[in-house]
Amino acid sequence: ALAGGDAMLNNLVESYLALRRSTGFGMKVQGYLLRSFATFAAGRGERHIRTSSAIAWAALAPSEGQRANRLGTLRTFARFAKAEDEDHEVPPTSVFASRRVRYAPFLFSKAQVRQLITRASKLPPPGSLRPWTCSTFFSLLAVTGMRVSEALALRLEHVTPDGLIIRETKFRKSRLIPLHPTTAAGLVRYLDRRRAALDDHVFVSTRGTGIRYSTVNAIFLRIVREMGIHPGPGSRGPRIHDLRHGFAIRVLEASPTSRQGVDAHMLALSTYMGHGRLDSTYWYLHATPHVLNGIAEATESFGRGEKP
Repeated sequence: ALAGGDAMLNNLVESYLALRRSTGFGMKVQGYLLRSFATFAAGRGERHIRTSSAIAWAALAPSEGQRANRLGTLRTFARFAKAEDEDHEVPPTSVFASRRVRYAPFLFSKAQVRQLITRASKLPPPGSLRPWTCSTFFSLLAVTGMRVSEALALRLEHVTPDGLIIRETKFRKSRLIPLHPTTAAGLVRYLDRRRAALDDHVFVSTRGTGIRYSTVNAIFLRIVREMGIHPGPGSRGPRIHDLRHGFAIRVLEASPTSRQGVDAHMLALSTYMGHGRLDSTYWYLHATPHVLNGIAEATESFGRGEKP
């Protein structure tokens, strides 16, 4: 049986996780970390969260960033616990330095996207399904901004006349992605080609089974290196995920530069891309000089007392 402190903190952890999951959060990593802390605290004979134990437990992580993440996860839980019992302590925020570095996306030009797809359509072996699969896959990522994992998980039943149904992927969200008529037509042409495959995945390999991330990523890297826009193995260059970034930025560049116009586009884009938080979508503004210039001008006008 669990010791008193162990049982008390573990029960509280499970209550907290159940509550967060009921609101749509997966909490897989957080659950692992919080259970680890509960065991650590119980080993010190503690029935409540103590700042000293929280810092000592977080310090066991191998890097500063991981220590900050541990303590931040525990801090959120501690606020929940303290609302139930004042004897719990909430750890401070300034113990470990968290340095979250955003990767600067590679922005494919329209010509580079076309070249990527054209090269994918000429992949060997000639006459096989492989070039059709890869060219359609990259095309769909570029024009819908889907996550790679979402495209790989697509099943035939998810292709509807209204668009693509994305089932509970990241953040446990489901959504419908409407398709432009030309995109829908291209997808139909591919589906006609892969009709003989027994697997119900939309994108299948030459063996007729669903393709894996490692496969499409290796093909993508090979093509961009052949295009001369990737320095090679071990170096930072275009990632397959950058097709999603490119889609988001093109949408924002096409939006009106007024405050109301950007806000409306931002909300629609956030929904379309399946973001869990709106600030994840606002980050794309940093890579969109055209939109940022418009916002800067609107801000200056506001500062001068002019109406937007």
